[in-house]
Amino acid sequence: MSMSDSDSSSYASDYKNFKQISRERLLHEMLRSAKTGDSKSTWKVLIMDKLTVKIMSHSCKMADITDEGVSLVEDIYKRRQPLPTMDAIYFIQPTRENIIMFLSDMSGRTPLYRKAFVFFSSSISRELVMEIKKDALVLPRIGALREMNLEYFAIDSQGFVTNNERALEELFGDEENHHKAVACLNVMAMRIATVFASLREFPTVRFRAAKTIDATTMTTFRDLIPTKLAAGVWDCITKYKKTIPNFPQTETCELLIIDRTIDQIAPVIHEWTYDAMCHDLLNMDGNKYVHEVPGKDGGLPEKKEVLLEDHDPIWLELRHAHIADASERLHEKMTNFISKNKAAQIQHGSRGSGEMSTRDIQKMVQALPQYSEQIDKLSLHVEIAGKINRIIRESSLRDIGQLEQNLVFGDAGMKDVIKFLTTNEDASRENKLRLLMILAAIYPEKFEGETGLNLVKVARLTNEDMIAINNLRMLVGQPEAKKTSTGAFALKFDIKKKRAARKDRSGEEETWQLSRFYPILEELIEKINKNELSKEDYPCLNDPNPTVHGVPYAQLHQNPPAHSMRSRRTPTWARPRGSDDGYSSDSVLKHSSSDFKKMGQRIFIFIVGGATRSELRACHKLTSKLRREVILGSTSLDDPATFITKLKLLTALDDLQI
Repeated sequence: MSMSDSDSSSYASDYKNFKQISRERLLHEMLRSAKTGDSKSTWKVLIMDKLTVKIMSHSCKMADITDEGVSLVEDIYKRRQPLPTMDAIYFIQPTRENIIMFLSDMSGRTPLYRKAFVFFSSSISRELVMEIKKDALVLPRIGALREMNLEYFAIDSQGFVTNNERALEELFGDEENHHKAVACLNVMAMRIATVFASLREFPTVRFRAAKTIDATTMTTFRDLIPTKLAAGVWDCITKYKKTIPNFPQTETCELLIIDRTIDQIAPVIHEWTYDAMCHDLLNMDGNKYVHEVPGKDGGLPEKKEVLLEDHDPIWLELRHAHIADASERLHEKMTNFISKNKAAQIQHGSRGSGEMSTRDIQKMVQALPQYSEQIDKLSLHVEIAGKINRIIRESSLRDIGQLEQNLVFGDAGMKDVIKFLTTNEDASRENKLRLLMILAAIYPEKFEGETGLNLVKVARLTNEDMIAINNLRMLVGQPEAKKTSTGAFALKFDIKKKRAARKDRSGEEETWQLSRFYPILEELIEKINKNELSKEDYPCLNDPNPTVHGVPYAQLHQNPPAHSMRSRRTPTWARPRGSDDGYSSDSVLKHSSSDFKKMGQRIFIFIVGGATRSELRACHKLTSKLRREVILGSTSLDDPATFITKLKLLTALDDLQI
């Protein structure tokens, strides 16, 4: 029996991205390590709790788990059939309840399983270890007792969440639930720290400083959230330095902890990429999309669920492309496929160069069974893009999007919004609400008293909607305080009649219409890379050592110059090479890790209160541009509707003081 964190390092000969490392730790360090002696052909049972089953499902597919010798996956809290000839692997949180269940399974004359290999998602207390060790019957039946220190959901190759879905409510809500806020931060800090335990990275920890106005102003609890979280993460990581084998003793990467107050526009503005539009406009459940396929033998259409994720090469290629670009490229793929297949040309027949309907594509699938998988994938995305474009047309979303962008860049103001609301009464309530929320982030004082109520009346919004607007406005404190703040918000509070919340950077790279917007996060990451981030606004908990592995710290920031990554229309982070049809883009998957070779130090950004798809996209984009893997972490990944619902659930915010 061993009590240790598994011994691996991310500094292998082949650079692996964040999600690949997480997956390999679960499959190889945990599941494969349970194979002992001649038991390689022996099937095992995998037992998990509600959290760890989600950790596993975000990183691994069921086929991956089966390949490692697992024949059955069980819930630790459900009644289970005794399998005394089989070994069991427990992947559980180190809670008292889980330990009681485990001991109950393995104690007595007839344990449920022959042997137990126990892996904890985070550090277990000494008290609970003693609880296990004092059971003389259970002890010989334990094959392993280890801390995996992996307690996060890998939602993307460069993104994770800590599953604190109610962070906004618990941290920015009622001050009376102070103990709930502290408990939330403690769990969050521990889960963030397990990311660094998994990757064997020791970060410099920076955070957004509290924006105290002057010595007489009390600092609010909300303003101290990044400070408190940074201290919690630092505490966990300093323990890892002493307890985890081969954990770096000097800084190897950079971590910046911020919160949702840094950018109130990103969660509500319309983001025009294929990925964001899918989640914003379609009724998706997570990454699950439901569509209709032809019934068998000409019967009624059947509903089919598909997952839009990294295993789909077309999704991987197009997800960060502008919706207009994605639609154009899908049309090109279908045209190329038809031109290369005579049978497809016959089926396409008299339509000439006209657009193909979903029905036409379905007929083609029947005519070309050998290409059914490729056409299925392609037709799925053609259908999705078509549906999105139809919604954009029917809801006049381009007009709304143009006004949103103009507001953000200072090309429009209050009068333009009022004109839009009075001349577009048929615009959806949600879109009008989002427009006013952007306005409130730029002109917070306009929503005080009678002026704010009149705006809401013109938009025909509800009292509940007004709560969402006010809570967004108050996330960063009173407007008066904001006028004197510095840093990312300085642009918003200029004395001009029209204010800009962003500098126009459209000249820096090729952009599509309605894609000028970028999250504040993008500027912060670029400043981190150039070592230009204000030490006053974003202090560091640990002053970096002069050298890291013998190399001067400043030198580690000198990245190789990024070569031009542009194509005719879009940067190559959105358009991998060699994908001219519906199925050659699987090269994206084959070569995904090769793009990470010769990378600089990783940059980690953690956002308390929910991240957005535009921020995740920015991390992918800057990884290519800066040649440093940028990993985004957050309490949750929120689409606009989810974020607005969370704001509505908050109690009315004011400046609660500690």
